[in-house]
Amino acid sequence: MFAIRLHAFGPAEKLTLEEVDDPVPGPGQVRVAVAAAGVHLLDAALREGVRGPLPEPPALPTVPGREVAGVVDALGAGTDPHWLGRRVVAHLGFAPGGYAELAVTDAARLHDIPAGLDFAQAVTMIGTGRTALGILQFTELGPDSVVVIPAAAGGIGTLLTQYAVHSGATVIGLAGGPEKTARVKTYGAHLAVDYTDPAWPATVRARLGGRPATVVFDGVGGDIAREAVALLGPGGRHLVFGWSAEGIRDGRAHLVEGVSEQVLGPAMLGRAGGPDPLRTLELRALTEAAEGRLEPAVTRFPLAEAAAAHRALETRKTVGKVVLEP
Repeated sequence: MFAIRLHAFGPAEKLTLEEVDDPVPGPGQVRVAVAAAGVHLLDAALREGVRGPLPEPPALPTVPGREVAGVVDALGAGTDPHWLGRRVVAHLGFAPGGYAELAVTDAARLHDIPAGLDFAQAVTMIGTGRTALGILQFTELGPDSVVVIPAAAGGIGTLLTQYAVHSGATVIGLAGGPEKTARVKTYGAHLAVDYTDPAWPATVRARLGGRPATVVFDGVGGDIAREAVALLGPGGRHLVFGWSAEGIRDGRAHLVEGVSEQVLGPAMLGRAGGPDPLRTLELRALTEAAEGRLEPAVTRFPLAEAAAAHRALETRKTVGKVVLEP
């Protein structure tokens, strides 16, 4: 099979397409003929040798990628035969191997892809979607809510925007440049603002007419987040799930005392419930998309162009989830 391999940490050019042996599923595992592989900012950090939330950087050489969707084409010993030939999606956890034509994972990680979702949409919801649903556990949105979403054109941002709009909230979506703000508007944001314009906070205040924001969904950090937090009124909440403007460092976000709450990791899982909280969130995310309440936004690249996909993601030239298609 062909796969993207990383032999040395560094820039995106270190990702190379190579022919490697087909993986073989072990007991309780399946092999998936990959039709879509998710790309995440964490993948880019790991590519550079940054540990991020992992115990240590991946061992080299490696095939990056932790989210796949496709068709099961082989079974390991003892695996339920009903999986063979099924359209499935899975998050591989911290195990790499997604940027490839074939990937192996435990059958316990599989979900059937609901009718009406293509492979790229399904792979968007299995990781990015579950995170969005996890974040939304931390606040109740309704007609009295005024929501500010930095990076509203990103994978998580587009989903949060849609959910907030459906809840009846007033939604302010921030994005970089006119093309992205136009896309944010299509997802229902009441105001889509270009955060590269230094006057954007004044634009938001004028539109709100003195009404304060109640929630900031922040995956960006940095100056954009600080300006957004300044829009909050008394009792407002700053829900932090990333800090892309400042880079992934030690797994800790910059929190503003009295306002901010970091909502990833144990905090999120503790609210999801069930014997497997991540799986609970995955099922919720797939259901939201299948029933039409959330529409996954996708930017697609061929598998061979994984390096270009990483560069585009890192320079904020993408909309929605970045997906590789073998």
